[in-house]
Amino acid sequence: MMPEASLSVQEKKILLKIARQAIEKAVKGEPPPRINTDELPPHLLEPGVTFVTLTAHGALRGCIGALEAYQSLVEDVQEHAAAAALQDYRFPQVRPDELDEIEIEISRLTPPVRLDYENPEHLVGLLRPGIDGVLIRDGIHRATFLPQVWEKLPSVDEFMAHLCMKMGAPAIYWRKAKLDVYVYQVEEFHED
Repeated sequence: MMPEASLSVQEKKILLKIARQAIEKAVKGEPPPRINTDELPPHLLEPGVTFVTLTAHGALRGCIGALEAYQSLVEDVQEHAAAAALQDYRFPQVRPDELDEIEIEISRLTPPVRLDYENPEHLVGLLRPGIDGVLIRDGIHRATFLPQVWEKLPSVDEFMAHLCMKMGAPAIYWRKAKLDVYVYQVEEFHED
């Protein structure tokens, strides 16, 4: 299930431009640019959920997003672009001299759907590598991987093991405990 209507090429370009401007301002310690909503397609003003991923020379440099809509799509992109540059605890903040090396990818998410599964083997059969983003929850702990992560972790065992470790649990935890598992899909696009 993709988001209700795919974004047009023009809408994607607008969002990528807003992300780029937000990153440039944030890295220089300046407030985000004001978004002129009068000039935007109405579709971008609807509630939306995104992850913004930054790479440099093919390596991950930052990735921040949300799983539930709480603001317009355009505001979500602006907020998460700046956060990916400055607030991903796994990486040092992006420096101004790195801006030319940063490539931006935006993933627009569908609402997560809970999977009803009996056991780990059943779960393996329900997950669709390359299609599903996966969110796992165990009490207050949670972690997610976008569908793009399947490219690096193509087997369900490996994918789920790394997802458990991201949550702070042992790699085998998903085979021992009954986790809340949700799937979602993304519409992904990036700078040329």
